[in-house]
Amino acid sequence: MTITLEPGRPKPMPTPETKHFWDGAKDGKLLLQRCGDTGRAYFPPRPFSPYTGTRNVSVFEASGRATLHSYVIHHRPVPGFTPPYAIAVVELEEGPRMMTNIVGCPQTPEALPLDLALEVVFVPMDDAISLPLFRPAATPAAGRTGVSMGVE
Repeated sequence: MTITLEPGRPKPMPTPETKHFWDGAKDGKLLLQRCGDTGRAYFPPRPFSPYTGTRNVSVFEASGRATLHSYVIHHRPVPGFTPPYAIAVVELEEGPRMMTNIVGCPQTPEALPLDLALEVVFVPMDDAISLPLFRPAATPAAGRTGVSMGVE
């Protein structure tokens, strides 16, 4: 399935602190950071640990698996988005939560049950930026059973 973005969608502006994240997304990798003192992963990217305040942090490639934590289905037209579309908070397998869009399924409550197993998909905006969006996973997340995929 090919996912395309609407013309006019706002483009992220990488900063020195987020460049590694956007470079990873361009290469099809979801990069997170980890606190070197606590071992806990975090998002969004920043040069210091939100847990200890130190700069003892490292970058690692995340699994790309997540579950749907919360969402709203937006119905008002906004440039770059065709309504309805889901604005979601997903909980990454590594622990952090991330705001994103859900793609590859109907944008309805029936297709988007909470705890839905998701996987990242990278959608290019241009040669420099790819967006990490999430779609229903082909198989349920590890440790979860009976999760409806929203597709029969």
